[in-house]
This record gives sequence, structure tokens and C-alpha cells, in this order.
Amino acid sequence: MIKKTILILLFLPLMTIGQECNCESNFNWVKTTFEENDAGFSYALETKGKAAYDSLNADFLKRVKSVSNLSECNGLLYEWLTFFRSGHIAIRGLSSQGNGGPAQDATPSEDAIRAQYKDSERLDVDVAAFKQYLQTKTEVGYEGIWVSEPYTIGIKKEKEGYKGFIVKADGVYWTTGQVKLKIMNDGRATFYMRDHSAQNFDRAELIGKNYLQLGFVTLKRTEASTKEEPEVERYFQAISADNPYFEKIDTETTLLRIPRFWGSEKKKIDSVIKANREQILATPNLIIDLRNNGGGSDSSFQQLLPILYTNPIRTVGVELLSTPLNNQRMLDFINKEEYGFDEDDKKWAQESYDKLSKQLGKFVDLDSTMISVDTYDTIHPLPRNIGIIINENNGSTTEQFLLAAKQSKKVKLFGTTTAGVLDISNMYFVQSPCKEFELGYSLSKSMRIPEMTIDDKGIQPDYYIAKDIPKYHWIKFVTKILKE
Repeated sequence: MIKKTILILLFLPLMTIGQECNCESNFNWVKTTFEENDAGFSYALETKGKAAYDSLNADFLKRVKSVSNLSECNGLLYEWLTFFRSGHIAIRGLSSQGNGGPAQDATPSEDAIRAQYKDSERLDVDVAAFKQYLQTKTEVGYEGIWVSEPYTIGIKKEKEGYKGFIVKADGVYWTTGQVKLKIMNDGRATFYMRDHSAQNFDRAELIGKNYLQLGFVTLKRTEASTKEEPEVERYFQAISADNPYFEKIDTETTLLRIPRFWGSEKKKIDSVIKANREQILATPNLIIDLRNNGGGSDSSFQQLLPILYTNPIRTVGVELLSTPLNNQRMLDFINKEEYGFDEDDKKWAQESYDKLSKQLGKFVDLDSTMISVDTYDTIHPLPRNIGIIINENNGSTTEQFLLAAKQSKKVKLFGTTTAGVLDISNMYFVQSPCKEFELGYSLSKSMRIPEMTIDDKGIQPDYYIAKDIPKYHWIKFVTKILKE
């Protein structure tokens, strides 16, 4: 366990007797809790200035006074948090899922949902006849039957562009015939989410013959599909993968795809590496595809480090902000079995709690050293070249891994600049007094600040892959560079 940079999400209820439950009181609680406990608050205040912060608070205090809807209030609270940084912040409803953004009110009945959306735009199509028509088409285009789970969508050419209509859905939020997407003649596209809200995209992109990309939405053709290029299939296998996997690209190149570094994924990642370690260490080139890997826990990438190692890996540590609320985390590690701490870990947690408690209000380096250095006994002759594929959706723990990996003489980064959400980290969740939502804030600040900040900058690739190279050609591009 790397205790300097451990990234764990924690939850703690805060109870207040006689708390008035409205948006203004929620705002005041969030503001006070964040100011007193967030490790990045003082840094953001220094960077952006007190005048800007005072202006922000005056504006939001006016706005929250007029809000009575819980979802709208939580949306405002999240907007307030974005003043400080773009990552490692959250407002989430106790019944919602995800890592940020506004919470949702209680779910209405199915009949009420259907009634709410019954007047949505429709395109009634004879699906059987439409499928017969598709069989006569010779050119590859948008028209077809597509799947984007859990929806089956028909896309048909209309005068103003293309309309995607529901063929199959849940029958509650979406019913047969309702218009799910539109593609304009100029290429702009709109996709309607589960709640029928519109997501607009600059363009719809047909990738290969059987895949359609609208921003973050991917559709696969199921009717009138033709044989696809292997590279396109490999790309969508990688992007849609839920689990890590290994693949042999050719006699000189192997591939590890790791979709996420969540702590729950560690066993899967370690298992894939162990099962294919001999082949990885017998092949000249290795590609590690981390696209869209948003982070997780440092422990999940530990088995990768000996493979890429060439020289001591230096890691800049973090300081924890010591407050009574923040320090409760160490006691949770000791007392709650869900964290899986063994006796040595619990001993460390108790010692850390004692050290933190003696320095309330201060930033504390638990290891009393700014830099930790990791070494391994062996430098493996193979792989000689390691290409790590990155993009704008890499953040947090994934960026921590990249800082370690790029110290190896074997490693080069390929792709686009990462998200830049690492400097302020170690998220902690606390429950609002009215038990309506959880506030997520951060406990630690990197000692790289201010000389080498990552937040809002990201980590740049060694080889930038520009838009002239399609995303499904990235693995081919990296393979070619590694061989050269």
C-alpha cells in the first residue's frame, strides 16, 4: 500500500439538531464545511483572489434564496464548487449514482413517467418494411438499425437530415416511435438522454462501416451491416471494455487494455498481468491502452511498475489537512471492516491519527519526507519499448501512474493531453445535515504545488496524435512508432 497517495472515497454523516432544510441553509453548510476542511480551498483562494471569492458568494447567496427545488439547489451547489477546481469535488444525492453533479428527486411511478414524455416528437415507421429497404442499399451511411444499450434505434433519412426513432426501449422513459436522435444535413447531431434532455454535438462521425459516434454516445449497426475492418473492431472492443484484457497484436507487439484503476479492479488487473507476464516479457514492444481511464486507487497499477522499470521511480508526496472531520478517516480505517485493513495497516492508521491530531489546522506530511523512491531488483530486457495511449479523459490515479511510468527510459506517451485533476485529491464524502445529499471534497494537497502542477494543465504526450489520424488507427500508429 502506498500510503502517501492512497485514493479512497469515504462517507461520514454529519448530524445537526434543528437544521432548517432549504437551499440557503444547505449552501451555508457546504460553504462552511468546504472552507474549513478542503485541502485545496486556501490554494484556490490564493490563486484566484479573495475579491473573486467574495463576489462569487454574494452572487450565489442571492440565487439560492429563490430556489426551492432540491435538484436545482444541488445543481447550484455543484456549480459553486467548480470555482475551486474541475475535479475531486462532488454534490450527489443520497439516491443518485456517480461522482458529481446535481442529485435527483425521488423517482415517480412508471405511469407518471410515461405521461410526462407522451408528447415527445415521434417518427412512426413500419420497421419490417424499413428493414427490407435497408437490404437494398449499397452505400454505407447513417441509415440503418443501431444499438446503443439499452436502446435499439432506427435511423431514417428525412428532408432536414436524419432522425433516429426508438425500435426497442424500456417502455417507460422511452417508447416505440419516439425520436431519440437527430443528425442534421451539416453533420451536427442531437442525442436525447434518458430524461429527454438534449445533448448537442458538433458532428456525427461514422467510424468504419458499422459504428456511429455522437460525442460520448456510441452506436453499433445491427441491420444492413457489412464486414468491418479489424482495426475498427479492435478500437470499439477497447473503448467499450468493462474489464482489463491482454491481446497479441503481432509477433513483436502485445497490448494491455486497462479501462479503470478502481480498487475493485486490482485483482482483475493483477490476474491479467500474471497470466500473460511471460509473453509480455518475451516480446519487444508493449502497448498499454489507458484511454478513458479516469483513475481509482494507486494499488491497482503496482504490478505494472516492475515491467516498465529502468531506474528508481521518484514520487512526490502529499500533505493532509488536519481537522477533526478529516482525521476521522483514520479511525474509520481502524474500526470499519469494509476497508479491509490488516493489523499493520491499522497500526499505521492509529499512528497517523495521533500525528494529525497534534497538528490541527495544519498540513501534515505523514511520512516526514517529500520524496519517496521505489526501486526493483530487475530491469527486464524486454519489452524494449512501451507505448502508453492516453487521452483527455485520463485523470487522478491514472495521472499519478503516468508520472511514475514516464520516468522509465522505455516509456513514451501517445495521444492527447490528460484531464489534469491530480494536485488536490483523496476525496472524502460527508452527509448533509438534512440527509438530502453528500458533499465530496479533498483531504490532500500535492507537494508538487506550485512548481509542477497538473490540475487544469494535464500531462502532455510525447507523441501527440492529431485529428488527422482516426481514433481506430491509434493502436496501429503506436505499433508502427514502437517498431521504428
